[in-house]
Amino acid sequence: MKPDTEFEFIYLASQSPRRRQLLEQLGVRNELLLPGAEEDAEALEAEREGESPEDYVQRVTHAKLQSALARRVRRGLPEAPVLCSDTTVALGARILGKPRDADDALNTLRVLAGQEHRVLTAVALGQGDRYALRLNVSQVSFAPVDEAVLLRYVNSGEPMGKAGAYAIQSQAAAWISRIEGSYSGIMGLPLYETAQLLDAFGVRY
Repeated sequence: MKPDTEFEFIYLASQSPRRRQLLEQLGVRNELLLPGAEEDAEALEAEREGESPEDYVQRVTHAKLQSALARRVRRGLPEAPVLCSDTTVALGARILGKPRDADDALNTLRVLAGQEHRVLTAVALGQGDRYALRLNVSQVSFAPVDEAVLLRYVNSGEPMGKAGAYAIQSQAAAWISRIEGSYSGIMGLPLYETAQLLDAFGVRY
């Protein structure tokens, strides 16, 4: 069913340049809606004991969306849907989030080397009191990687700020022997699920 209202653009509540690039790949006009200095955005990503990776990434995405919807109203910005997304990496039930520092990044990559892991990305779109969320789960296989190679990658600074301490569009792609799922989802925004949400909310692109 076609929505009653159509929108020419959306707000993107994410600092990730990769997510903005992926939206632009679809031809979606977007404006950034980032947290202000008064907001503790990192607190929303805190893990809860016993929480599964699937529950974690969906809870965090929903919390980010609620904060962003309130932010738009507070700032008096024009009405338009707001998009939020969150990505985490999981090895079994273990959540491998953004590394705290270089040592944490190196330890994370050591754990992933030679293993298969999951990349979970949730994407949510909201407008007014309405919202919808989708979850994409992809499987990624890493070949064994020499310690020296991992160390060079960590020293490049690339792992910082990235779930699982790597980006698939970086040098780390050389270690990936197989993926099953969504390449864009592994990058941070699953475009198939995103397009479904955009269509449901009447976003033109």
